Amino acid sequence: MCGIIGIVAKGPVNQALYDGLTVLQHRGQDAAGIMTCENGRFFMRKDNGMVRDVFHTRHMRDLHGNMGIGHARYPTAGCSTSAEAQPFYVNSPYGICLAHNGNLTNVDELKKEIFREEQRHINTDSDSEVLLNVFAHELQRGGKLRISEEDIFRAVARVHERCRGGYAAIVMINGYGIVGFRDPFGIRPILFGKHETEQGTEYMIASESVAMNVLGFEVLRDIAPGEAVLISADGKLSARQCAENPVSSPCIFEYVYLARPDSVIDGVSVYQARIRMGEKLAHKIGRAWPDHDIDVVIPIPDTSRTAALQLCQVLNLPYREGFVKNRYIGRTFIMPGQGQRKKSVRQKLNAIESEFKNKNVLLVDDSIVRGTTSQQIIQMARDSGARKVYFASAAPPVRYPNVYGIDMPSVHELIAHGRTEEEIARAIGADKLIYQDLEDLIEAVRAGNPRITRFDTSCFSGEYVTGGVNQAYLDHLEKIRCDMAKLQHANSNAALDLYSSA
Repeated sequence: MCGIIGIVAKGPVNQALYDGLTVLQHRGQDAAGIMTCENGRFFMRKDNGMVRDVFHTRHMRDLHGNMGIGHARYPTAGCSTSAEAQPFYVNSPYGICLAHNGNLTNVDELKKEIFREEQRHINTDSDSEVLLNVFAHELQRGGKLRISEEDIFRAVARVHERCRGGYAAIVMINGYGIVGFRDPFGIRPILFGKHETEQGTEYMIASESVAMNVLGFEVLRDIAPGEAVLISADGKLSARQCAENPVSSPCIFEYVYLARPDSVIDGVSVYQARIRMGEKLAHKIGRAWPDHDIDVVIPIPDTSRTAALQLCQVLNLPYREGFVKNRYIGRTFIMPGQGQRKKSVRQKLNAIESEFKNKNVLLVDDSIVRGTTSQQIIQMARDSGARKVYFASAAPPVRYPNVYGIDMPSVHELIAHGRTEEEIARAIGADKLIYQDLEDLIEAVRAGNPRITRFDTSCFSGEYVTGGVNQAYLDHLEKIRCDMAKLQHANSNAALDLYSSA
């Protein structure tokens, strides 16, 4: 769930890339990077941290050029070190850099191919570096000193043939331009737009439409599943379908939690989708619990507010803000490590006691993933004097790992895996728990664009749209990506850094 952006403009792009990344900061808070291009040279700044902390005036001054790409990182594959901050770069052929959102499910197989058959070295644990090297190798196969539009589209087609998983990527080719492409299932979001200036047309590719809105770009459309959009350095736009059998299957969790509410993804307003989620959830409560004794509805800020407001309207219940959020704490769901997430919940939220005291409270959240945050928030409500605490989720139970770029890798970290709803309610300490039905969630999102025939709902249903995801793969993924593995990896890197500085 990273944020990616690319711009080809008529003037320097450093400030626009920075501004775009700040708008996409919600998609990744682990690391940030920008790479620009001018007169055949790349200029780069990347490091761990938030966008505002990574880039200072001295760094911005060194990012020269009218063309560039940027990345806000959220770690799912690999670990949280500055070595895995993006964009990634290879010097052969031509000089290529990449910003990537998603996850490859056949990365181990690709690593072996790259080393044995293509003699390319992978320096990190990131699948993004693998994706870059696959693209670079396929572009190099032509053996040309100067590449053409056809060569680039052919390389993207080969990427689709070789790579499995969910990916949206922006590649910058030295002296030529930038190309944005999306996996044949369109799992991760990416779109493009334009901005007219006196000097000519400028183009932008980004993860979400909100980045274009803020920068004054007109959204043209989403990049279609399997499609590549190429923008040359002189501002020529071309697009081509590069996959043989594309099937649109966007990730439904983007609408539940990941995306900003003011974004439109694949023709669906995220805000309107969340309103419909609240409406569907209210109707379920009305059916399943007609004699409820709810006194007040309180959202867990921020992503559940829209659904909670609509739920109140349908059920004719009072809406109250019972938690105040510290906006200087990052999104706990995307923090690496369970220990850090636990610590941050209390730092992030503070309860307003008067809204809970002697009341039967319905807390509404967008989803329940690991359950740790829900458990702590329910306890906060009880500590503030709530008589009863009910909990409603605008999404169905998250019972299965996500393998397409969301940090839900280990089934043992998912509180709903192997539990009934009654058992989950006891585990998080709720007096009653209400989940959205999957069919209702799908209807709530699809209503915004009936042309979408299916979604990736794998974390709810266990059905993986790309295929090739078996139990052996999931077991391997859990082993290398569970919180303990991340902690051990981080500790080993810290020890290495300490040794290196000694």
